[in-house]
Amino acid sequence: MFERHEDLRDRLQTLQRLDGVMGVLGWDQEVVMPPGGARARGNHRAALAGVIHEKLTAPELGELLEAASADPDAAPGLQANVRAARRRRDRALRLPAALVSELAEATALAHPEWVQGRREDDWDRFAPHLARLVDLKRREAAALGIGEEPYDALLDEYEPDARTAEIVPVFTALRAALTELLGRLDPAVNTGFTLAAGPYDEAAQAELSHEVLAVIGYDFQCGRLDVSAHPFTESPGPGDVRVTSRFSTADPLTGLTSTLHEGGHALYEQGLPSDHADLPAGQALSLGIHESQSRLWENHVGRSLAFCRWLAPRLTRAFPQQLPGLDAATLQRALTVVRPAPIRIEADEVTYNLHIILRLEIERALIGGEIETADVPAVWQQKARELLGIEVADQRTGPLQDIHWCMGAFGYFPTYTLGNLYATMFWNAARADLPELDDQLARGQCGPLLDWLRRRIHQRGNLVTADELCREVT
Repeated sequence: MFERHEDLRDRLQTLQRLDGVMGVLGWDQEVVMPPGGARARGNHRAALAGVIHEKLTAPELGELLEAASADPDAAPGLQANVRAARRRRDRALRLPAALVSELAEATALAHPEWVQGRREDDWDRFAPHLARLVDLKRREAAALGIGEEPYDALLDEYEPDARTAEIVPVFTALRAALTELLGRLDPAVNTGFTLAAGPYDEAAQAELSHEVLAVIGYDFQCGRLDVSAHPFTESPGPGDVRVTSRFSTADPLTGLTSTLHEGGHALYEQGLPSDHADLPAGQALSLGIHESQSRLWENHVGRSLAFCRWLAPRLTRAFPQQLPGLDAATLQRALTVVRPAPIRIEADEVTYNLHIILRLEIERALIGGEIETADVPAVWQQKARELLGIEVADQRTGPLQDIHWCMGAFGYFPTYTLGNLYATMFWNAARADLPELDDQLARGQCGPLLDWLRRRIHQRGNLVTADELCREVT
């Protein structure tokens, strides 16, 4: 019987809390840090990454995990902690500490150059940093040696045990079905509807976003809403979940859908099991499952006619000059119009996964050495033409639009499509269990749905695998 529970718990909690510190550094860099702090922040992140790597690879932790894994009577929480910690430690043991620190520094230096390059539509400003990151990620993939191709090792970080050979057939089928559907849609219907022209005051949009987050159940005592160049959610630890969004004076719906999306991530974080706080068992299961929560609230709730009945009068109240008497049906038409466009986070439900396929194909080619960073703008343009039927006008709406590459997050993009698929499965299960759901959403009563998600998904934390969770729920 394993008896050193407290020792193992202390070590795992220390690692989780250091991860939280890294998260705060990242949030600060995105939201409030002055541009001149990039070099110092790179040093901070590199130093902290080295400390985390040292603690994760310590022989004492390995001995504790081996002893705990040999206990046949271990409780589910301990089993989950051991499973997740061993997986993370095994990855860390394969990576040289110098490579870990270099990656942390490289991402911190790349971020401000991505922000400035995006602002100035200057690919050449960011390209050298991307080239360095691609080289580092190739080295990381080689050191990890997971799967049948280099990209497997990077995908595995975000969606545990997923392999490229397993997901590519799913993506291939989606590509064929969605491009065929897109070709069948009537362009006059697809592109003929928008809300009234702005400008829409950004402060009023932020106030409405606060109201939307509150109605879906976001706890502002344990969270906040800020603005960043690229919307994201950061959770440094229990009781601290931070949402960012961005707003457009030309279109109030892009900020609302971004806020709902990030709010879904935040609700998941706020609902994770408190009895496993600061432990692997109490963390999110995978990025695909995480994304299922954001896409469920953004798409299945936020774009539904039922929720539009609650939302439409509030948009009118916020923007009485631009949207007088806005009705639910009109709002839903605006939210669900199909219009192929270059920006992923603003994509409609038909074209969104095509954006992910574009990025997956480019990432695999970069990591596999089939293309180099200098080729990316041309390849991006070609794939946008093939998949979406559009011409990309500039780099800021092409390969500079997403933050992921400057973070070194190769292998992340596929989890968005996996999240879409999970979200639909979960939504269908929720509707079967909650026959009054439409009426509840129309009244702004999101509690029953949130309670269902808490019980079925959030509270499961990392106690099961993604496959097991999907089977349980559906």
